[in-house]
Amino acid sequence: MTSNVDADVTLVRNATLLVTVGETTFLVDPLFASEGALPPIDDTANDRANPLVPMPDVDLSHDAVVVTHRHPDHFDDAAREALDPDVPLFCQPAEAAAFRDEGFTDVRPVEDAASFADVTLHRTPGRHGHGELAEQMGPVSGFVFEGDDTLYLAGDTVWYEPVAETLDRFEPDAVVLNAGAARFNHGEPITMGVDDVAAVREATDAAVAAVHMEAINHCLLSREELRTETEDVVVPEDGERIEF
Repeated sequence: MTSNVDADVTLVRNATLLVTVGETTFLVDPLFASEGALPPIDDTANDRANPLVPMPDVDLSHDAVVVTHRHPDHFDDAAREALDPDVPLFCQPAEAAAFRDEGFTDVRPVEDAASFADVTLHRTPGRHGHGELAEQMGPVSGFVFEGDDTLYLAGDTVWYEPVAETLDRFEPDAVVLNAGAARFNHGEPITMGVDDVAAVREATDAAVAAVHMEAINHCLLSREELRTETEDVVVPEDGERIEF
């Protein structure tokens, strides 16, 4: 396992992260709603209002924003209202127009790669579930942050061949996975569960951390279960700086 990775990552809540590479800090997938302010995701095992937990007390200062996809647990109305409309905002090409329509003036869709300050961003593929359900969930992306060290944020994806190919291509120093085994009442999970995380752990020498747990009503995999069922995987609490 890689140690002393020179990329500073803090889990805010769910998939909301602060990623600092070199001197540049990116706010990833901002979910700013107060506890219980959003309706539960339908057709799931419980009907608790989202988010399930409050925002931790974290300094959210940032130089740019990265949104992996526009599902409401990754970008919500509270974030739209709170963010500076002139902030550099990196996103999937298919979603650039929606951000511009909301008043963001510096939207930077990433087809393959883009540069910002001392960091190169590479957009990577993701599959938000299995089979027909994955198609219904729409396009999702991961991002590789390449500076002195390389960090791979896989985004909302399950383990499948393009994730393995991304690991092989970039040989990241650290990997952050969206776990939680989010699911509906039908079909397989749409984010990584224990087996997916274990497959990533087996496929790379990078440091591996898992987030996207215990904040949204259809994420059924707990931190404690993931810690128990895997080895050499960092599972941080909300507000915690991830120690690679």
